[in-house]
Amino acid sequence: MSAYLVLASIGALLALLIQGRVSPAVLFTGWAVGYVLLGVTEQQALLTSFSNPALITLLVLMLVSLALERSPLLDRLSDTLLKGRESMASLRLMGVTAFLSAFLNNTAVVGSLLGVISRQRYIPASRLLIPLSYASILGGVTTLVGTSTNLVVNSFVINAGLPPLGMFQFTMVGLPVALLCILGLLFSARLLPQNQMLDQETPQSYFLEAQVMADSPLIGNSIEANQLRSLDGLFLLEIMRHERLLSPVSPDEVLQQGDVLVFTGEVEKVQALQRFPGLQLFGHGADRLLASNLVEVVIANESELPKRTLREVDFRTLFNAGVVGIRRGRRRLTGQLGQIPLRVGDSLLLAVGPDFTDQRNIDSNFHVLSGTLQRPKLRKNQSLLAFCGFGVVIALAAAGLVPLLNGLLVLLAALLLTRILTISELRRRFPFELWLIIGSALTVAKALESSGGAQLVADAVRSICSGYGVYGAFIGVFLITLILTEVVTNNAAAALVFPIGLSTASAFGADPMPFIMAVAFGASACFIIPFGYQTHLMVYSPGRYRMVDYLKAGLPISLLYSAGVITLVPLMFPF
Repeated sequence: MSAYLVLASIGALLALLIQGRVSPAVLFTGWAVGYVLLGVTEQQALLTSFSNPALITLLVLMLVSLALERSPLLDRLSDTLLKGRESMASLRLMGVTAFLSAFLNNTAVVGSLLGVISRQRYIPASRLLIPLSYASILGGVTTLVGTSTNLVVNSFVINAGLPPLGMFQFTMVGLPVALLCILGLLFSARLLPQNQMLDQETPQSYFLEAQVMADSPLIGNSIEANQLRSLDGLFLLEIMRHERLLSPVSPDEVLQQGDVLVFTGEVEKVQALQRFPGLQLFGHGADRLLASNLVEVVIANESELPKRTLREVDFRTLFNAGVVGIRRGRRRLTGQLGQIPLRVGDSLLLAVGPDFTDQRNIDSNFHVLSGTLQRPKLRKNQSLLAFCGFGVVIALAAAGLVPLLNGLLVLLAALLLTRILTISELRRRFPFELWLIIGSALTVAKALESSGGAQLVADAVRSICSGYGVYGAFIGVFLITLILTEVVTNNAAAALVFPIGLSTASAFGADPMPFIMAVAFGASACFIIPFGYQTHLMVYSPGRYRMVDYLKAGLPISLLYSAGVITLVPLMFPF
């Protein structure tokens, strides 16, 4: 397979990634297997990619983070962080978020603070959640373990036969850039809307209620027999019977006199109920009782729900909960809820059954915003053990005394032995999709390099930048990565540009380190479009944002970030 055909296939891969209809895990795995079958790269290269030490380090780090994110530390900090003037509260929040994200998975940090910020009543959440997401990115670029992107780039570095990156090798550039952008956020955040608090929305706007009267022929028949499960635009969510709530409703449930049927969906389609004799419509009877079991959640990045409908996944059976409403940004989605393809970051208002909290798939699918439903927190001694152990591992790795992977494996074993983590939890939360993407991306990068495709692109970059020298080529690699990370995912951008950056450095006879840093920092430079980075999607619906909100707040930060990186990287890592 010639270099031109490989480049054409990479172009097709990029087009499919931008289109977003197929999962990146499926695309990268398909391309990697295809290259092996066509002889572009060897089977051993594929197997080696999935056992890359930096990739295994990333996976173990994410598993350890499962314990750290359950610490009550962030909840206890919340009141202190968010009191006082908005500007000072925002600065404290961004500072703490950036510091924590330098060492913890930034998705875990944002997920832990998301509910706290959404529930507090000091400052509108819409003024804080985009700064929270941006600060988690800025903190992540300061260390090797701060973001998965840096560890992914390190896996490419090791795969290329270069010395692995150090724990604080990013700090010399990342810390000044982070401080500059956090100060910039104090000003750009003023452009964000002051959207209403969550509890100012009345649940009544989601519901339609009907009472079964004494003379109704529906009495004594099941929901299925009464054909109440296939209404035009409406869905039977719950039944209130003698101050008792039946949720979810079984199709075999037999109606009784006085039952209050609670419907959701297109509540304006009230005429769908007119064909049922003996139903009396009213508007406020079940409001108080319904509010007692309403939970708002945000679909997580690792959830199995995105791109699928509620009907396809059998949501009610899977989670013992019914979906009352779906919000995407500021817009409440209407129509038949069961037929709407879901997305990461969608906010769902759920009416939950009595054993909802016992469902073992809640953590992997949702970030819970409701104050009445919280994940079990670690006890004080467990939290101390987890954080101290993690701190020791990072310190030993930074000092070069113990390899990071070895330290994390020992810590993971300790967390399992003390039952802070369990095998079942690791099984449920294992980042299998990320493992597939990165392992396959390493193979794709190898194919791009071994086929000569990366060298062709590098020669083109050299030709274009011939009048600007190696510095112009460095800026070109950074900008290509930045643009890709805005339109695809950060890890995909790093995978596609890394071999090009390495070949470009070789074409100019330059040290590869500035180009490696250009890819690493460029792949984290997602500030303008919310769909390129998972923490942006996490805050999209809880903040009631629109696309333009990210543009207004993020464009100045993207410019500051780019200027800082382009200036500092060549100073700290000379060509």
